Amino acid sequence: MDDFVCNKLTEWGLSELIDRFKDHSMDKESLYDLDDQDIKDLIPAVGPRAKFKKRLKQLKEEQNSDQEADYAVSVLPSTSDKEARILSDVKDIMGSVLKKLHHQDNTNLNNFLRTKIHDLQTDKRELIGVFGKTGAGKSSLINAILGKKNLLPSGEIIACTSVMIKVEANTRNSKYEADIEFITTEEWKDEIWTMKQFLRNADEEQRDDEDHRDFVEKLSAVYGEEWKRKSPDNLLDIKYFSEIKEIFQSQRKTLTCGSAKELSARLVKYTRSVSRHGEVTRYYWPLVKCVTVRVPNNDLLQHVTLVDLPGSGDWNKSRAKMWKRIVGDCSTVWIVTEINRAAAEEEPWEILMSTCSLMGNSGQCQRIHFICTKSDYIEDPDDDADVRAHIVQRNVTAKEEVIKRYGSLNQVKKHFRDDCFKVFTVSSTEFLKQKRLNPEDTEIPKLQDFLKDLNNCHSETLNYVTGAYGILCLMHGANSTEGTEKKADVCAELEKNLNHQLGQVKKAVEDAHKAFETRLIEGVEKSQSSCERSMNSLDRTAYGTLKCVVQKDGVHKTTKGKQINLNVKLASCLTDSIDEEFRKTFPNEEKCGSFNGVISSFSLDTERLLKENQSLKLQLIFLKMEEEQIKTKLNKIIRERKKTIYNSLTETIEERMLDCYKRAAEFSGPDSLKYMRDILLEHVRVSKDMMFEEAKAAMLKLLNDLKEEILKILQETMRESTELSLKTDDNSIPDVPTELEMVKRYFHELKRSSKELECTF
Repeated sequence: MDDFVCNKLTEWGLSELIDRFKDHSMDKESLYDLDDQDIKDLIPAVGPRAKFKKRLKQLKEEQNSDQEADYAVSVLPSTSDKEARILSDVKDIMGSVLKKLHHQDNTNLNNFLRTKIHDLQTDKRELIGVFGKTGAGKSSLINAILGKKNLLPSGEIIACTSVMIKVEANTRNSKYEADIEFITTEEWKDEIWTMKQFLRNADEEQRDDEDHRDFVEKLSAVYGEEWKRKSPDNLLDIKYFSEIKEIFQSQRKTLTCGSAKELSARLVKYTRSVSRHGEVTRYYWPLVKCVTVRVPNNDLLQHVTLVDLPGSGDWNKSRAKMWKRIVGDCSTVWIVTEINRAAAEEEPWEILMSTCSLMGNSGQCQRIHFICTKSDYIEDPDDDADVRAHIVQRNVTAKEEVIKRYGSLNQVKKHFRDDCFKVFTVSSTEFLKQKRLNPEDTEIPKLQDFLKDLNNCHSETLNYVTGAYGILCLMHGANSTEGTEKKADVCAELEKNLNHQLGQVKKAVEDAHKAFETRLIEGVEKSQSSCERSMNSLDRTAYGTLKCVVQKDGVHKTTKGKQINLNVKLASCLTDSIDEEFRKTFPNEEKCGSFNGVISSFSLDTERLLKENQSLKLQLIFLKMEEEQIKTKLNKIIRERKKTIYNSLTETIEERMLDCYKRAAEFSGPDSLKYMRDILLEHVRVSKDMMFEEAKAAMLKLLNDLKEEILKILQETMRESTELSLKTDDNSIPDVPTELEMVKRYFHELKRSSKELECTF
């Protein structure tokens, strides 16, 4: 008997039937197929039989409703099926080529080719971060876009504030799955100790503040009232974690279900604060680091992951670190809020302002979508025609107000191009019911089209096929005796071109280094003169809040959404000094190249050499493909490294402040607020002369390290590729004319498609 049947019998209060159903090897499919006679044979007693029949009927009705609500988003026109077919075919071809190579001797060229085939990758996914306060309609929005009405709980169930939920495609099977990743028991023990110490030392006034309430809610979710009487060690007793034993083995818990609604119901205790159904008595969301939900048969998620993001500043450091990394990896961010006060509501704008640097200069965000939900709601509607006209006009006005407010956020705009900001007015309810508005009026189809375009513009298939095409050209060329007399001259010209290109790259990076150094010198001077004034806000900070700030290394977000980050505040003059130069040097837009496009324009002039040396065509095609591959690799390295470079300013400040935070966190009792403030101010006063200089030096060193790595990769890769393609005679390489012709055809097909589908978001 499978878990589904066992869980249902328990849920229905019929656990005494479990052994009987187990004896008959009952699984989910056979449960749905039971007829009246089967049920009578299984359950002779009238009372339990009647109860079972009623519950089974309800279950079948729910399943039918679930299936009707799961809109066929997969029928949207898409090139993804063709892409998947091409990728699968080319992978099969390269797999068979690899087997042929394994039967050959370990020559330099053989080893080189095997490594090249293994290095072909297709694992990139576009991340879309979804921000918004509880009740803004994030879950309903995701459900409607994906055509899964009951995928994420919404409405009557209150979301918690710390669990990150990723939604992606299930490519393994047709089930709905969820992987639940927990924090470690050591981390939870530290949290318990900190929370209990805070609660124990809180005075009567502090018991009313939001952090106090937050701690009580967390501990009560996991332990009920028992946490008040137990020590941190006792609260780690395995009896409290009987349903999540995986937490003790640092393993993930996987839930597998047949429908979105079933998975949603089982996820409640891991992602929600409150259930009003009374079915769940223990909640594990304070222990959850991240939940990954996998949805079957959904084209919109083929290359896209949606991430429902909580607020930052979490107590748990590993969870906060993951949050920061995910925000930095998002290529698109959705800010979700209700339409009625979209321009005036502070929380969505606070989210945007507090995360703009993480998404922009220390991230890779290219698009910000401000999504106003519940756009169908109006008071006192009259007739349908007037209602629709009123809604459409109100939505136009809301967009104008939101765009106007965004235009005033100069601090945010330093990180993004002007055309990256778009506003949508959506109604998930109307999209599902379609009573008063056309589907287009709800703007859900616009967001579906955006996801569809994002999938169609996915470049990893083309990258894989490009690499495969180059490898097969080299293999076929290795078996040719043509052009031998020209190889020395071509090699010499390639070496000359490489040296010239390396010089161009070196100059571009060094120019950027000089520009940053000039601006950072100004930033250091401003930081040293203003840092003590920037700490004046501590005078207005309450004891409980400041206690949280120092215990969490200078970073805290209150339950009301206010972001406090002393490290960012101290580093603000440094980051402000370089923001515009940084965005120009490291643009997030893929069409704009880093370092004024010097990497994107890198070439050994293989196009011209191809025209002039047709006898070496295959080897030169390989080198041209190799150029494209190395530029793709370098752009990925630069995209990740630039986050480290930008963040180094704030991280150096944090490192220099850690000892101060630790000492301040030790104070408790009378006058502890004054002592905490004094120790922070004194540390900044004493450290300011060196702290900001060290931050400047750390960033410039990282930039220089990046220059050295770029030059090394370009030089070593292109020289090795030239050496093995034009200076090596290796008759042991198997010839692959048929494979080459097939992949060549796919390559040109994808190139045509990529030109036809130029992404214009």
